[in-house]
Amino acid sequence: MSTTPIQKTLLERASLAVSRICFGTSSLGDMPGTYGYDVSEDRARATVRAIFSGPVNFLDTSRIYGFGRSEERIGDVIRERGGLPEGFVLSTKLDRDPQTNLFDASQARRSLEESLKALGLDRIQLLHLHDPEHAASLDVTTGAQGALPELFKMKEEGLVNAVGLAAGSVEVMMPLLRDWDFDAVITHNRFTLANRNAEAMISYAHSKGIAVLNAAPYAGGVLAKGSYSYPRYVYQEASEDVLDPIRRIEAICSKHGVPPGAVALQFSMRDERVTSTICGVSKPERVAQTLEWAQWLIPQAVWDELASLSYSVDDPEASRQYNPG
Repeated sequence: MSTTPIQKTLLERASLAVSRICFGTSSLGDMPGTYGYDVSEDRARATVRAIFSGPVNFLDTSRIYGFGRSEERIGDVIRERGGLPEGFVLSTKLDRDPQTNLFDASQARRSLEESLKALGLDRIQLLHLHDPEHAASLDVTTGAQGALPELFKMKEEGLVNAVGLAAGSVEVMMPLLRDWDFDAVITHNRFTLANRNAEAMISYAHSKGIAVLNAAPYAGGVLAKGSYSYPRYVYQEASEDVLDPIRRIEAICSKHGVPPGAVALQFSMRDERVTSTICGVSKPERVAQTLEWAQWLIPQAVWDELASLSYSVDDPEASRQYNPG
């Protein structure tokens, strides 16, 4: 695996130095309903070990990924090592009750307590409110007795260093970003080579000093694995019409002999508004490949030709059937 240093930047509001790459670990919770494949405990733990042994110091997970399995498997490796690597930043998320979708203050506390137990930690460096649009009531989640104000209380109590918003729909996120003083925001699948749905939100967050974490630069994996071998887009089977823009991107990359995955990753990394790019990995080889792609030399002609392609500004997950398992 490459040990070449990965550039770090500052998550300013929390004074946390994070690498320009963050590894996402949802698939490590074994979520075949989302990804279409299984991930065993051994494979997941080997992947976490590879992350901790490499130059990236930033990992993102969530309480709900695999109904707790992602955090549990990460926690196993943390305990195996005797703690997080020095200087490592771990990000996780508060989640609604998976049975009732209730997301009030009490559920937020349960979510944090379960995360701390699973991970074997006594505090979280970066904690997000996750997917409030999937809760039983957005008003309850954001109201006085909801999970959102409880998140900020957790920061006041010193249980977390920084707080973020990790939702889906930009329409849901923007009012919350305007009304609450978040330290970070995660956008997901909505700023890629094929889609710019989150463009305005990214600019707004950046202008306010909110760290932008851009997740899923590969549009759910298709830009990393290839449209013919993995004909899915944002975690769903994709039609030929949906895959056509992906294949136009692939054609340009093929012409210049560069991997589409490297171009998709660097599209995000080269944007000055993006603090860190969250790349999902499900096996150690993907960790090494991500590091290789991050440093791949891409000719300017590739960027020039890609700039001539059209892209969607619609919400790419508008019809997604969410499945945390």
